Amino acid sequence: MIDLAALRTQPDAFRAAWSARGAAVDVDGLLALDQQVRALKTRAEGIKAEVNAASKAIGMAAKAGGAAVEEAKAKARALGDQHKAVDTEREALEKELQAALMVVPNPCLPDVPVGKDASENRVAATWGTAPAFAFAPKAHWDLGPALGIMDFERAAKISGSGFASLRGAGARLSRALVSWFLDTHTTRNGYTELAVPYLVTPKTMTGTGQLPKFADQLYRCADDDLLLIPTAEVPVTNLHAGEIIDEAALPVRYTCHTPCFRREAGAAGVGTRGLTRVHQFDKVEVVWLTTPERSRADLDTLRGHAEHLLQELGLHYRVLQLCTGDTGFGSAMTFDLEVWAPGANAWLEVSSCSTFTDFQSRRADLRYRGADSKLRLLHTLNGSALALPRCLIALIETWQQADGSITVPPVLRPYLGGLDRITATA
Repeated sequence: MIDLAALRTQPDAFRAAWSARGAAVDVDGLLALDQQVRALKTRAEGIKAEVNAASKAIGMAAKAGGAAVEEAKAKARALGDQHKAVDTEREALEKELQAALMVVPNPCLPDVPVGKDASENRVAATWGTAPAFAFAPKAHWDLGPALGIMDFERAAKISGSGFASLRGAGARLSRALVSWFLDTHTTRNGYTELAVPYLVTPKTMTGTGQLPKFADQLYRCADDDLLLIPTAEVPVTNLHAGEIIDEAALPVRYTCHTPCFRREAGAAGVGTRGLTRVHQFDKVEVVWLTTPERSRADLDTLRGHAEHLLQELGLHYRVLQLCTGDTGFGSAMTFDLEVWAPGANAWLEVSSCSTFTDFQSRRADLRYRGADSKLRLLHTLNGSALALPRCLIALIETWQQADGSITVPPVLRPYLGGLDRITATA
């Protein structure tokens, strides 16, 4: 959620930032509603003071006796009714203002490139080169079933379209990736590993910005009023909601593996074939809680942790800096890591590394106490490091051999009992 006090003092800056995003935000309407709320609050406080004075007058009148007591009581009752009516109107308008603010996007940082959509994202970096083959490389939707490590038909039989099943070495390879990601983050990069619930409350979803704007993309357990998480970002970021962290303990760095559940899986076609876009997938997430002064530099560090994993897997990738028109609702700046899948002949996003500045902290009440003892809002960052199954797609397509087998990258072999090649009999 945006800083309403900043909107009052810098409305033109917000107009420009939202215009760069292509977001239609009624700034004048927000400010007018805010002014109404503040005016009603002032009026209610004034009437409350009159109520207090009238209550004292009842005591004074009681000493004098006579009809003055009833008159004083009647005046106090009338003022009390008036205060209640004004405060009820204030509460209604305040809820309306909060609802309006909940669907307003985070302004992007000034150094985010201005652009209308994904076509204007910038390539910030590349690593490696596209693999060259002496044969026609196959896509994972052909390689996997031929090796017996992927089963799309049976997954569709039990769950419908947009789901997949891994089998044998495919399941082991997926598990190996997750274990290696977590081990790298915890032993090398300084993260604390978490295991969190996969079902959360609507309040938790609201804290990170999934609600109310993206309600149609979430799976809901209506009887319990709980929702399946679309990413570990949701429970992990909200873990310290309502708490105050000492600045000396910052940055807080967490990593967490969870399944992710998302309704949107796209339309049928090459972009959704096989494992490319599914309703349920596994992901290792990294989340930072940090100070405003260091959050931009911390974003580069977080991104570097995700990139290093791709480098050790020997996967060709590029880094896109998203333009204003393609930056997500709550993000102030985002870098996407896209890995090259030679069989599918496509770039696939495997990580999105973002800083949300204090946008999520204002919603979730995430604060820290500075060295000066003052309370401030934390900055939140997160990124996929990394997301399966697209990482798995790129891996098997990049490391495929002419005979249809898959060479296992050296870093993963200890997690597979020394297995160095996946064949149809593995």
